[in-house]
Amino acid sequence: MLLILAACAGKQEETQPTVADITESVYASGVVKSKDQYEVFPKVSGIIQQILVTEGDVVKKGDPLMKLENDAARLSTENARIAAEYARVSANSEKLNEIREAIDLARSKKQNDSLLLVRQRNLWANRIGTRVELEQRELNYKNSVTAYKSAILRYNDLKKQLNFAARQSQKSLQISETMADDYTVKSETNGKVYSVLKEKGEMVNPQMPVAVIGDADDFILELQVDEYDIARVKPGQKVLLNLDSYKGQVFEAKVYKVNPAMNERTRSFTVEASFVTTPPALYPNLTTEANILIQTKKNALLIPREYLLDGSFVMTEDKEKVQVKTGLKDYQKVEILDGLTKDDVIVKPAQ
Repeated sequence: MLLILAACAGKQEETQPTVADITESVYASGVVKSKDQYEVFPKVSGIIQQILVTEGDVVKKGDPLMKLENDAARLSTENARIAAEYARVSANSEKLNEIREAIDLARSKKQNDSLLLVRQRNLWANRIGTRVELEQRELNYKNSVTAYKSAILRYNDLKKQLNFAARQSQKSLQISETMADDYTVKSETNGKVYSVLKEKGEMVNPQMPVAVIGDADDFILELQVDEYDIARVKPGQKVLLNLDSYKGQVFEAKVYKVNPAMNERTRSFTVEASFVTTPPALYPNLTTEANILIQTKKNALLIPREYLLDGSFVMTEDKEKVQVKTGLKDYQKVEILDGLTKDDVIVKPAQ
């Protein structure tokens, strides 16, 4: 009896190759994300004064999400508005009118000196008057012409200065208004508010996300694939996945993007896939486990993977170690391309 029990206990499991279909796949884990999902960052630092949305709200591009305390920016904008008002050309019309009057006066004087010069030249032609008087009239006329031109130049120069100051102050006002507008955090896209990360009264800065927004209806898969497997993953491949929220159900997706940069910390690549069969309800950051189907072969000669020795040998029922050539593999089976037939019997290696 003891000998029989010992013999039974030492008997190894046996099997024969089977012919069936096999699909090779790559394992990936990841999360569900809303399409175009992104974290909202404020443009400036400040204290949250008012939160204008809650989780689940649907927003449009440009809608305000929250307001930050902006007293300094508001005062700066008011100061820029005052400066712009002061620098307007219409606000400096008195200066322009003053120079216009000086131009009119210079023009009148030039015309009068011109008449006096002509009269003096006529007198001099009739031998009346002196040479000095004629030269004096000529000098007066030249001075009045110069004064007239100088007045016109001063007018044009002042007008340029006023126009420049007005445009410059207007730009300063626009800059101040833009800076003040930065204290209102706005949505960059149409979508749904999935998370508000801060509360009223908290201090935030441009390196600190304050909300998460994404597409309200369209979701994608963001999968992590090990660096050893990434070379076999290509856009267009089928993905079979399950979700903890839908236990026992399998959903289908398709790879549409393989990001080329590796995450050095996890030694993995990010692969994005779109749903082919979509669950009834989805939420961002649901976890998933998936298999990316690399290739499928029908009527392949298969053995269990645990019957394989050192990756390329099997043990026959005669305890003979036979080398085999393998093909596709999944998590349970391996394809045998050469070295075995479906009639051979192999034994499971001792653990």
